[in-house]
Amino acid sequence: MRFKLDENLPREVASEFKSEGHEATTVVNEAMGGAPDAEIAEVINRENRILVTLDTDFGDIRAYPPEDYPGFIVLRIERQDKNTILKLIRKIIPQIEDEFEEGSLWVVEANQIRVRT
Repeated sequence: MRFKLDENLPREVASEFKSEGHEATTVVNEAMGGAPDAEIAEVINRENRILVTLDTDFGDIRAYPPEDYPGFIVLRIERQDKNTILKLIRKIIPQIEDEFEEGSLWVVEANQIRVRT
């Protein structure tokens, strides 16, 4: 699977995906830090990548209909420190591999995942 990681995530998240055999790039490594959401959405479409982000704007299906994109994984967690994020990513990678469908929106909370396809 191919992922684009938003600038609001620790760079170690890319290593977690890569260690499981996935391709992962970051917005920061591609000099897109501070880019508007619409530009990031355009890039994930062009590159056919799933966006992983803490930015809840990507969870707005009116602005970003999931079926028009490869997909979004929006993390909605209270604690957004590096250790909490990495722990959550390690926990959900197997689920993503087994269950994520192109054109889906996953809203990942500490104890649940809400899926919209």
